[in-house]
Amino acid sequence: MEHTALTRTIATTVHGRYLVRVPQTRPPWPVLVAFHGYAEDAAAGLAAVERIAEASNWLVVAVQALHPFYTKNQRVVASWMTREDRELAIPDNISYVRSVVDAVVSEFAVTSVTVFSGFSQGVAMAYRAAAHISADGVIALAGDVPADVAPPQRLPHVLIGRGLTDEWYSEEKLAADVGRLGELAVSVETILFAGGHQWTDAFAETAGGFLARLRRR
Repeated sequence: MEHTALTRTIATTVHGRYLVRVPQTRPPWPVLVAFHGYAEDAAAGLAAVERIAEASNWLVVAVQALHPFYTKNQRVVASWMTREDRELAIPDNISYVRSVVDAVVSEFAVTSVTVFSGFSQGVAMAYRAAAHISADGVIALAGDVPADVAPPQRLPHVLIGRGLTDEWYSEEKLAADVGRLGELAVSVETILFAGGHQWTDAFAETAGGFLARLRRR
């Protein structure tokens, strides 16, 4: 006789980690929160946004995904979520990011300006965070708007970057995102640059101008 296993889920508590890079300038500082891509870690997310010269004026917070795993060389990396129990993982991750932002605001002297930045898989988290937590901007590189971010949710100013040879974040996906963001975001800027699924100096320069405008508002 064949038996069918019953599937259950249960809420639990896990610990996440995040890195904070404190500027050399005098406080208070605006806050730039970075979300790394798949099979990366918080250090990779921090290194990426530190390529932006303007980021030296910001308190940079690099959040590491809650699902760590080993690479073949035993380096610890992480993933934001998979298709399994996705409807539960989304609010879990939003709550996690909100806790990080609250902790940072409590510990450091910051202004009211907050920007969420994401690369690849981390882009979805940047959009989700901005849809649920007060934000002034989103920097989205090589990743699309997740389906769960939709009206009546609203997004702040958005900068989208796409490498011309990026096969994953295609021209069609970019066009679809710009169309969706027309009813979601305060404004949308796009930059196309020579390169693939990666950070480049050209994108970092454009992101710097975007951050500078928000910091001075």
